[in-house]
Amino acid sequence: MSTQKPQSAPAPTTAITPTREQNYAEWYQQVVRAAELAETSDVRGCMVIKPWGYALWENLQRVLDRMFKVTGHKNAYFPLFIPLSYFEKEAEHVEGFAKECAVVTHHRLAPGIKADGRPGLVPAGELQEPLVVRPTSETIIGASFAKWVQSYRDLPLLINQWANVVRWEMRTRLFLRTTEFLWQEGHTAHATEKEAMEETLKMLEVYAEFAENWMAMPVIKGEKTAAERFPGAVNTFCIEAMMQDRKALQAGTSHFLGQNFAHASDIKFSDVDGKVNFAWTTSWGVSTRFIGAMIMTHADDDGMVLPPRLAPAHVVIIPVTHKPETAQAVLDYCTRLAADLREVAYAGRTIEVELDNRDIRGGDKSWQWIKRGIPLRVEVGPRDMEQDSVFMARRDRGHKEKISVKRDEFIATITTVLEDMQSGLFARAKAHRELNSKRIDSRAEFEAFFGAKNDAEDEATSTGGSVKGGFALAHYAPDDAIEDELKTKFAVTCRCIPVDGPAEAGICIFSGKPSTRRAVFAKSY
Repeated sequence: MSTQKPQSAPAPTTAITPTREQNYAEWYQQVVRAAELAETSDVRGCMVIKPWGYALWENLQRVLDRMFKVTGHKNAYFPLFIPLSYFEKEAEHVEGFAKECAVVTHHRLAPGIKADGRPGLVPAGELQEPLVVRPTSETIIGASFAKWVQSYRDLPLLINQWANVVRWEMRTRLFLRTTEFLWQEGHTAHATEKEAMEETLKMLEVYAEFAENWMAMPVIKGEKTAAERFPGAVNTFCIEAMMQDRKALQAGTSHFLGQNFAHASDIKFSDVDGKVNFAWTTSWGVSTRFIGAMIMTHADDDGMVLPPRLAPAHVVIIPVTHKPETAQAVLDYCTRLAADLREVAYAGRTIEVELDNRDIRGGDKSWQWIKRGIPLRVEVGPRDMEQDSVFMARRDRGHKEKISVKRDEFIATITTVLEDMQSGLFARAKAHRELNSKRIDSRAEFEAFFGAKNDAEDEATSTGGSVKGGFALAHYAPDDAIEDELKTKFAVTCRCIPVDGPAEAGICIFSGKPSTRRAVFAKSY
C-alpha cells in the first residue's frame, strides 16, 4: 500500500524566482537557466544549447523526421550561403527578409587599420557577388529543383533539410527568437495546384499532430491573413498555441507558394502531353522555438515540466547512501533497477534512465532534477531496498508528493504513469486555453477584452502573470489597415482564421463587412 514519505525539513516554496505572477518574462529566462537548457553566448543574439536542451531537440527531431519520412519526404542539405541575385529574383521574398539578412562581402582577413584607427585584422578580398547567410532556403533550393525537375515523372519532389538559419533580430530571447537557430525546412514541387495545396495542408496536420500528441500542447490550425503571410507565398497556414500568460505563439507554418518561386527559379517540367509548365511549390518549417513553446506551456514555478514522450530521460534514480556500510548494496540495487527499466519500451524508444550517484546532498540532487523537469524521480535507501520498494515523485504533481511503490509494481506501471502524465499535461493546457478564449461580437467588447497597448507588455519586457485578454474569436473581413491599427493601439494581431472553424455568417466587428468565419486575435510572441 502506498504511503506518504515524511518530510525531514521544510521544502522551499519555489525553485524559480521571480514566479510567473511576479515577472513572466524573467521567470521564463530563469527556467531556461535553471533547467540547464541553454545560455547566451558571446555572439550577440546567439545561444549555446546545453546537453539537456540539445537532447530535447534531438528527440523532437527524431520524431518529426520519422513523421516526414512516413509521408514520403527525403532529407538533403543545401548551402548556408545564398547569392544575393537569387533573392532578387523574387521581389516580395527579398523585401520580406531584407532587414533580417546577414550578408558576407569579403572572403578573408588581412593585416590593416581598423575603423577605430588601431592596427589589426580587417576584411579583405571583396566578393564579386555578396552572399546572404541563409535566413530560409526557398531561392537556393529552387535553383537545385530547376536542375532536378525536367518531366512530370520527376514530380512530386519531396525534400526536407535539417539546418541552422540566421535572422538578424533586434530583440532576442532564448529559443523563442535568436539570431541563429536550428530548424527543419521542407520544400516540395508538384505538377498541379491541387497536389501542392494538399501537401501544404498535410504538413500542417503533421505539425498539429506532433504538437498535440508529443508536446502535449493544444494548437489551432489556421490560415494567416495577407498581412501576416510569408513573403512570396500565396497562402500561409499555421499552428497557434496559447502560452500560460495568455499570449499566442506561432509554433509552425506551412506555405502554399503557388508558382511564384517556380517562375523566379525557372522550375519547369514537360507534362504528359509534352507541354512545358511551371511547377507548383510549397515550403514548411518548425524550429527550436518548439522548446520555448514547451517551456511556456508546461513549466511551473519550480522549473521545467517535460512531456514524457519527448523528455531526454524519463526517470532519475537517486540512491540514498548515508551509511558507508549499506552504500554499495543500495547502489547495486539501483543499478539493477535502472537496467530493468531500460528493458521497457515507451513511445518508440526504451525507458531512458539517469542514475545520479554524485557526491552531493540528496536535497540538492532532487531540486536539480525538479528544475530540469524530468518526469519521475525515484529515491532508494536501505529501508526501501529491504522492502523491495522505491519512493517515487511525479513532476506534474509538485515537489512535495512522494509515494512508496513496490519495485515490481513500479516497473510494471511506469508506462501507464508516463502516459497519464502526458495526457494530463495536454488536458491542463487545453483547459487553460478554453478558459481564456472568448467569442466577441463587437468592437467595444474587443477593446475591453484587450485594453490599450501597454509598452511594458511587449515580448522583451512583459511583467506580471498574464497579459490582458487571451484568444478573442471574432468575425473579421481581412484588411491590412485594420491589422496595422490593432497592432498600434492594442499590440494585437490576427493570429489566424481556423481551418476547422465552423462556417458562420456574421459581420466583421471592425468594418461591418460580411464575414463567413471567426478569426483568432491575440497578443503574441
